[in-house]
This record gives sequence, C-alpha cells and structure tokens, in this order.
Amino acid sequence: MNVSPAAKRLESDSNPIASGTLEAVCVVHALRMDPGAVGITAIDKRPVDGAVKVRKMGLYADTQVDREHHGGHDQAIYAYSAAEAARWSDELGKPVPAGLFGENLRVVGIETTNAVVGERWKIGAHVVVEVTSPRIPCSTFARYLREENWVQRFTDRGDVGCFLKVIRTGKIAAGDKITVMSRPEHGVTVREIFVGPSREAAEALLEHARSTETEIPAKVLRTLPTV
Repeated sequence: MNVSPAAKRLESDSNPIASGTLEAVCVVHALRMDPGAVGITAIDKRPVDGAVKVRKMGLYADTQVDREHHGGHDQAIYAYSAAEAARWSDELGKPVPAGLFGENLRVVGIETTNAVVGERWKIGAHVVVEVTSPRIPCSTFARYLREENWVQRFTDRGDVGCFLKVIRTGKIAAGDKITVMSRPEHGVTVREIFVGPSREAAEALLEHARSTETEIPAKVLRTLPTV
C-alpha cells in the first residue's frame, strides 16, 4: 500500500513542537436572522460541556450556513486563541468570552493567527487537525458584534485566528491537551496569508506543496502573487 508523505508525517510525529490547552468547545447556540445574502447566520456560538464529536465537516451539533466563506472541509473548524481574545477585551473594555467571535475552539498556549499554514495539531487522544487559512471578517460579523467600523478594526489588528481541516475524527472536550505535531519548513503563517504573502512566501508554499505532494487550500492560493 502506498502511503502519502502527509500520512507518513502524521504517523511519525511523536515529539510535539508546542503544546497548550483547549479552553472551550463551542457550537451554534441558535440561528439568527441576518440581512446578508444568506438570510441567516450561525455565528452565535456558545461553549458546551462534555465531549463533542469532530467530523470531517466540523463539530457535531454545529452548523455551517455559508460554507463558501465559513465552512467546507478546509474550513471545518475555526480556532481562536485566548491571548488574542484578551487583547481585544482590553481594547473593547469588556469580556470576550469563548464563542463570541464565532469560533469553535478557544485555545490557550497555542498560536492561531501566527500558526504556520499546514501545521498539524493533535487535540485530546485522537483528533488531528491541520491549519489551513485565516478568517476573513465580514459584515455579518460586524452586525453581530455591533462595534463601529468592526471589519476595518479587526482587519487592522490582524488577530484573525485560523481555520482547521479535520485529518482524523474523534471526540474533544474542554481541558484537552493540544500538541503541535508537525510544522512545515516553509514557515508561512496564517497572518502572512491574511495581510498578503510576499513573493518569497508564495514560492516557499508552492515548493513545499510540490515536494510533499500536498495541496494548498484554494483560499490560500487566491492570495498568492504571481511567481
């Protein structure tokens, strides 16, 4: 049986590069009416107790209303770090509880916006996810937060968090350990993709994809300058 380079990396990564904790697991609390193109939104996420199933398209009991922009296999789960939420809390002058930004996972001790595209995390005993792309703030997000000039402010700060692709399904719960199992040598971060990668970063991503026989997420490909 042929084993892909990606599968080999998954099987061989026994020494974690970094580790942290899953502070909260959040799923949709209620669908909300929204004047945007879709008409409803699932941005209202709240923490849940106990173990939650992780499937290829995301968390059990969660909903992806607009899969073009906030869903699909490459955007199955949205993660945001507690450190970035704390910075927003300071600026806004109020708490930023888990789920407020529509995230599924609130993590501690693990980089999200500064994660490297393609790095893999193990969450709990079985689940493995891969960092794919940044969250792009939209008008639905702004309407939900009710903060003036929110899209521009969120963009300027650049603490956008990351989307995750599910590599191995299973169950996760608040308090689970998160380990960074592997990190691509190209070193291009989610933040770099969000602000617009340099030509050198684009070349590094493309070369890595060729050498490892892996695919670059379509959302990331669209940001790359012509090389």
